[in-house]
Amino acid sequence: MAETNKPLLIKRYASRRLYNTETSDYVTLEDIAEFIREGREVQIIDLKSGDDLTRQYLLQIIAEHESRGENMLPINVLTDLVRSYATQASSVVPEFLQASFEMLRDGQSKVMENMTKANPLAGMPGMEAMRAQQEAFMKAMTGGLGGLSGMPSAMPGQSSKEDEPSDDNLDDIKKQLSELQDKLSKLGK
Repeated sequence: MAETNKPLLIKRYASRRLYNTETSDYVTLEDIAEFIREGREVQIIDLKSGDDLTRQYLLQIIAEHESRGENMLPINVLTDLVRSYATQASSVVPEFLQASFEMLRDGQSKVMENMTKANPLAGMPGMEAMRAQQEAFMKAMTGGLGGLSGMPSAMPGQSSKEDEPSDDNLDDIKKQLSELQDKLSKLGK
């Protein structure tokens, strides 16, 4: 079993073929991309010179994905990156990008952690308030049309009769609410 906490060493031969030192076989750029997606760190070394080619190959993997239409980097971001090479901002850009991706990874892991709890949406910020609003709305809708079960008939600054839903609109609202509840319950599974 390979030790996954140290980088997977890939050697590039003079023929430009890439050799996986763990499995003793040749690999492609797509194989390397898959190792990275699986969470492995890789290091690509030129066998003859000993130069670290990791950055060059990672950029090549990104360029190939972008050229196949898997556009993840918007044009304005690419333009800003090119500009940053010619300005003094180039010293700040790497740290900013690294911090941004760390925040993204942390956010994704927190969302995934919340999704694995018994009620996957319960831990998300604002969900308790949304649930309370949904319950109040359902009470108002199912409590009859006369006065809407103690709910104010109009928001401040609104006229009460003009903005009240008609019977036809009420059915549409109930249907839409039901569809939203179905979608939320499917997210919870």
